[in-house]
Amino acid sequence: MPTQKPLATATPDHAHLKQRHRLVRDGHPKNLTLRIHRALSWLNRAEQAEDVDGKFIFLWIAFNAAYAQELDANDHSSDKVTFTAFLQKLCELDSNKRIDNLIWKEFSASIRTLLDNPYVYHPFWEFQRGRLTESEWQQQFANAKRAAQLALASSNTHTLLAVTFNRLYTLRNQLIHGGATWGGKVNREQLRDCSRLLSKLVPEIITLMMDNPHTLWGDAVYPVVE
Repeated sequence: MPTQKPLATATPDHAHLKQRHRLVRDGHPKNLTLRIHRALSWLNRAEQAEDVDGKFIFLWIAFNAAYAQELDANDHSSDKVTFTAFLQKLCELDSNKRIDNLIWKEFSASIRTLLDNPYVYHPFWEFQRGRLTESEWQQQFANAKRAAQLALASSNTHTLLAVTFNRLYTLRNQLIHGGATWGGKVNREQLRDCSRLLSKLVPEIITLMMDNPHTLWGDAVYPVVE
């Protein structure tokens, strides 16, 4: 018989996380305290957003505040490498399987839909720019979907999260770099699904970081200068 996973519990909101952080921050490393303080500030702003574009952007900044490391300015792939490693660390620390419950119970259908959507797949846009042939991007898309299906079939949370966040990263780039219209009709479905996922996942990430304060989270970028 398969192992029964713990029942899902309510995702904590900003107010609950902020209250907890006030109680524990004095015993945490300064870099972790700064990361969580910043992430909570953007989570708070995201919860107040009335439009899905703003909510997604604020949630991504909250996620970025939690994981970000100093990046090589000449290596544009290093950001993805950093958050992929961060996601793997979270999955290893998630002994209560709260992220598992989100991915497999609440968001599996949304993630499947996202993985089938070419508009959040970077090589599709490389084809549009003439940098890949149609057959090349389609082959890459088929390979990526196959890898995701294997992760789905084997309940491999880390791999599925990594593939999903690569799609979210493309959506993030479209918004941050002005490649989409605020309130535009063409990306509503993926923005709603991605915002819902991040609104549940970011608080769990912050919770896991507070649960594991002595894990090596690294120096926060742009430290506070006295």
